[in-house]
Amino acid sequence: MGIMIGRKKLRNLIGIIKDKASLTKAITLSTSRHASSIRVTIICATTHEPSSPPSENHISAVIGGGGQESRSISSTCINTLMGRLHATRSAAVALKCLLVAHNIVSRGSFILKDQLSFYPSSGGPNFLNLSTFRDKSDNDTWQMSSWVRWYAAVVEQNLMVSRVMGYYLCNNSSNSDHNNNKVLALSSWEVLSEVDALVDYVECTRDAPDSFKNATNDLIYDVLEMVGKDYRLVQRELSVRVKEFGDRIQGLNSSELTRFLEGLKRLEDGKESLLSLFKKRRSDDEFWDLISQVKMRILEMVKKREQEKRLMITWVGGEDPLQRKSTRLSVRREALFRLPSSGGWSSSLGLTPVSL
Repeated sequence: MGIMIGRKKLRNLIGIIKDKASLTKAITLSTSRHASSIRVTIICATTHEPSSPPSENHISAVIGGGGQESRSISSTCINTLMGRLHATRSAAVALKCLLVAHNIVSRGSFILKDQLSFYPSSGGPNFLNLSTFRDKSDNDTWQMSSWVRWYAAVVEQNLMVSRVMGYYLCNNSSNSDHNNNKVLALSSWEVLSEVDALVDYVECTRDAPDSFKNATNDLIYDVLEMVGKDYRLVQRELSVRVKEFGDRIQGLNSSELTRFLEGLKRLEDGKESLLSLFKKRRSDDEFWDLISQVKMRILEMVKKREQEKRLMITWVGGEDPLQRKSTRLSVRREALFRLPSSGGWSSSLGLTPVSL
């Protein structure tokens, strides 16, 4: 135990030294006062200290400094943040960089969000390139590494949802009328594409590391709080689209119904994980009730259409019971009353002909 504590103290000391060296480098090597100020602010917001999240003052300073009406300054801010994220081997630094990036997505200026959203990607589907991140310093940092990988995927998914929907989630959080009108104008296929993207986000969110149940780290709590806010926004966006699709059920074709039903099932598969991850609210009951109700309506519609399809196949194939009965009666009448060449009525069923 004493050895472990000693290693942690040494690691923290090394982290402090690294932060001071980075600050010195940012101040002395920068040729621009604005660039130097932004780099210093980002380093202060993303220190190696393992449990303390970035302060509100530091996050606001990054957003305010990088969000000025200058593409070059915004670009410097994002490049510095992403450079520190990709260069570090510290799980604490990586989580803090992601937390700052998430705050930029949530409340940064459009120009700052734009620079982050279209940051050049390489090395796989995750443009943040953290799917293989590992901090092997000790057991704690190894466990925190799983949070880095998960949180990077969540932030990435947030940006992907925004691209599909045409606006950032936070920008539409208080304008429900605009959201409703926008969805009304979409084709069913477009609504399905948005639902798929939103469900992808929910699935990504539910896959949080199991260690959240025992988390005592304030940095982890801040991460969960940010993700929880996005999840509530996604719930709202999904509710609007699920209600709209519920109103369109009669006019949807089979492939649209099947695709939408699969999305609802994917949501329900993650219900328990999401309820345990975030503090339950009244809106949760309303959301899941809506999902269940619309799902049942779709199942009933699918069942009804299958029955109608089977009945139609029966008619087309000449297997309709009424048709078979009518055919047998016609054959029987023809057999009973057949006019022979002698001019009398006869029966092919063994009945005695009647002479006229």
